[in-house]
Amino acid sequence: MMVEESKKILPLGEDDFRTIRERENYYVDKTLMIKDFINDGNKVTLITRPRRFGKTLNMTMLRDFFDMTQDSHNIFEGLTIMETEYVDQMNSIPVIYLSFKECTGVSLKDLKKAIAEEVRKEYIRYKPYFADVDKKDKRYLRYFKMLELLEHDEVKDAVLKQCLVCLIKALHTRYDVRPILLIDEYDNLIVEAHEKVRKKFTSFYALFLITVLKGNPSLGQAVLTGIQCVAKESLFSMLNNMAVYTVLDAQYAKYFGLTEEQTIELLTYYDLELDDDVKAYYDGYLFSNIKIYNPWSILSYAQKKKLNNYWLKTSTNTLIHESVDSSEHEFHEEFEKLIINEEVTVSVNLETSFIEIPKTETLWGLFVNAGYLTVIHEDYELEILTIKIPNNEIRSEFRKLVSTYTELSNERLQSMRIALTEGDMTAFCKVFEKLVRESINHQNSKENAYHMLVLGMVMYLRDLYDITNNIESDPNKSNIIMKSTDPNRPHIMIELKQGKNLGKLKHKVLKQIEEKNDDTELTGSVLCIGIAHNKKKCELVHEMMAV
Repeated sequence: MMVEESKKILPLGEDDFRTIRERENYYVDKTLMIKDFINDGNKVTLITRPRRFGKTLNMTMLRDFFDMTQDSHNIFEGLTIMETEYVDQMNSIPVIYLSFKECTGVSLKDLKKAIAEEVRKEYIRYKPYFADVDKKDKRYLRYFKMLELLEHDEVKDAVLKQCLVCLIKALHTRYDVRPILLIDEYDNLIVEAHEKVRKKFTSFYALFLITVLKGNPSLGQAVLTGIQCVAKESLFSMLNNMAVYTVLDAQYAKYFGLTEEQTIELLTYYDLELDDDVKAYYDGYLFSNIKIYNPWSILSYAQKKKLNNYWLKTSTNTLIHESVDSSEHEFHEEFEKLIINEEVTVSVNLETSFIEIPKTETLWGLFVNAGYLTVIHEDYELEILTIKIPNNEIRSEFRKLVSTYTELSNERLQSMRIALTEGDMTAFCKVFEKLVRESINHQNSKENAYHMLVLGMVMYLRDLYDITNNIESDPNKSNIIMKSTDPNRPHIMIELKQGKNLGKLKHKVLKQIEEKNDDTELTGSVLCIGIAHNKKKCELVHEMMAV
């Protein structure tokens, strides 16, 4: 009797390279990124990618490869970098690794303390390597003094601004090799900063980074990862020596996330298949025209063997929710087009932080950088991008976002969706009528309450129906045609109209729908819904038709 071979453990939630390799977890080989990093040769590199796309794993991989305090041959054994001439550079350079991905704080004191703690860890890690150094040696006096000052509970700004520069210089002097600096999730501190202290902290943080990264003769190379880019024309304007690689750039594109080939290989290993259903849920991202899958979602699916929404809440998600409603009118217009059509062509700025410069193009940039949208076409001459919602998993996040934007209850919109899924038209009409009244009650905060209602419906029913954009320009009326994707579920036609005699008007509207039905290509059962409204009053009538 053959015993089934045990599968490697999926490293879900683990993003430390050494840990994954020592535990012999499943690992997708991204080590040729090391070769590209060496050949790239940039003094300072910033790579922006959404959360959960492997930034930390790649940064710890770079750390473990170059770090001269380690012996990493065993953890890189069998990986592609070992087949190149670059293996000679393994464990040959001092590396400083800082991670701000878990750093939070509501006050300036908390945020600065988080920076101090990360730098302190590296001072302590390197302390044994300075054990044989004369503490009175002028070349190392500042290093030992900084180490002492960093041990205090409160570190002064002047010390904090210089402590990283001092460590880099000390390591350069000690080993006659310029260190590599790695800063993972560099922008998380800015995102986490409370709105009241964000501007002050960003000013301080900019100086901290500029001091280290600009004109530092002891620094070899630096790599920063994050979701957003620093704003070159804002607080970080002096940091103009940084090579920025966004999701549009070919460099490093294949190293973050899973390519389609890697996704197929992973799923096959765990006895699964990359079929149309899986693609609908997780496909859709394009990084420089390379199809990319979210590794967190694919690993979660491989572990639980169930299609679900695995995209976790992050502070960036919260930032997007907060920013959409307070954004410019220009953004609102394009955002509504995106909801109706699932794609939109707009001006997008991927190389400026929305937090620093809150404009329409930087907000679109945040959507793309955060993984809410993907770029499907670039027009270099007009400097515009066509962006779209990538897949069903992200569409579920958009439902929550649209619920907030339209001020309609997420629970009620979800109840409407469930009623349709179960074919309970009586329940659907009851919920819909409540949504209409809810929409009217909020009309002071939006230009047109009924328009908001249609937007909410479109987002929540998109995967059940092919929805035709028949939202008319007249703010007092609107109509929508929804063709069911399931032949056992009826199609839906809805029309709204404003007037005074609601009792007569609703039947008139229903008759108009019936007449319009002749012009559609719908076949089978059609649920016709007529809505008559006047200020805060509305009446609804419906009829099932066979065509």
